[in-house]
Amino acid sequence: MWLRETDAGAARGASDQARRSQFAVEARPQRSLRVLVHDFAGHPFQIDLSRALARRGHIVRHVYCGSYTSGKGRFDAGDDRNLSVVAVPAGDSFARYSPVRRLSQEAAYGRRFTRAAAAFHPDVILACNVPLVAKSVAAAWCRREGVPWVFWLQDLHSVAMSAEAEKRAGRLGRRVGNSFEAIERRLLRQADGVVAITDDFAPTLASWGVDTAGCTVIENWAPLGDLPPRPRDNEWRLRQGLRDRFVYLYTGTLGLKHRPELLYRLAEQHTADAEVVVISEGMGEARLRTMLRERPLPNLRVLPFQPMDQYPDILGAADVLVALLEPTAGTFSVPSKVLSYLCAGRPILAGIPRENLAARTIERAGAGLVVSSTDEEAFLVAAKHLLVDERFRTATGRRARAYAESTFDTDAIADRFQDVIERAMARRAVSSTREES
Repeated sequence: MWLRETDAGAARGASDQARRSQFAVEARPQRSLRVLVHDFAGHPFQIDLSRALARRGHIVRHVYCGSYTSGKGRFDAGDDRNLSVVAVPAGDSFARYSPVRRLSQEAAYGRRFTRAAAAFHPDVILACNVPLVAKSVAAAWCRREGVPWVFWLQDLHSVAMSAEAEKRAGRLGRRVGNSFEAIERRLLRQADGVVAITDDFAPTLASWGVDTAGCTVIENWAPLGDLPPRPRDNEWRLRQGLRDRFVYLYTGTLGLKHRPELLYRLAEQHTADAEVVVISEGMGEARLRTMLRERPLPNLRVLPFQPMDQYPDILGAADVLVALLEPTAGTFSVPSKVLSYLCAGRPILAGIPRENLAARTIERAGAGLVVSSTDEEAFLVAAKHLLVDERFRTATGRRARAYAESTFDTDAIADRFQDVIERAMARRAVSSTREES
């Protein structure tokens, strides 16, 4: 069975006691632990967890890849002496779309990470968004050093890698994909604990022989304290010259799987009555710039990633926030931008597969409109509805923020991760005892 822990307000008390007794977890130790949170991508909610663990008295080192381009969290440690942040490079830039160079970089990054880990002497490692080759290097180090580690599962990387390899190289690519699946399966089985962001992973993990007793579901969240609601007419909107224009805004990673063409079509439909602002970097952003060179649109703006301290104003400047995901991403790729959008108190226009957790979250919150990313007409109709119906926008925006406030409780989430850490350490201790005997 899976231990189900929702991110925000999962009931405590008797049910929590039952869960703890099931795993033979004793009272929390009073000693401070050395916790290494390894978030390769450097996203906002992982550093939010690091801060929460540090506030509890643990010595926390947050490690991320400084060469990976994405929307980053707020990394300043402030005056918290228990928290340190380290950027480990993977080269001048991470070659995410060049398979051979990428694998070489992953291996080199993994070795650099293990040196950073060895210098810290962690009691436990939480590994999130780490590419498979780098994670294999780190897992081998953990095994040699007897350091327990937790696989914080955001996505099944091998599923996407297998599909891409087969598309590029046919039968040979399928064999390459199978090898990636074998690596990911082995890592999940070796980990001392697994935190999955959705129980949609359960059937796959069960078929891979992952011990479900070590699995916990903790949905992702956004750092509510870093994302206060901002007025629409703020300094960022003024600097961009948006004035009183209606704004559809997309921010965050934009790969080709996100169908950037939909953003172009959105701008094309609203040349007279709205601006489409895209804040991103990468292949999707490059695709949009190519389209703009071929057929310019005066109301489509493509901007690079902005400083994190401006993010609340950026989201607040929007009238509608846009999220996209291609069907091939399916269930396992959950855009965390959606969770940040909820904090902003703005309606969400989502072109996302219905089975995806992000789509279900938006609908559960009543925070906007969800359509299939393959249905361009439905996407544009939903966009038009949000533009003309101010009352609907206001109501969905309020519900979005209310959902975030009732759900994104970082301290409650940190409680659950602390339980995961303790179970992982206990499991590694038992495993080490067995190996010695």
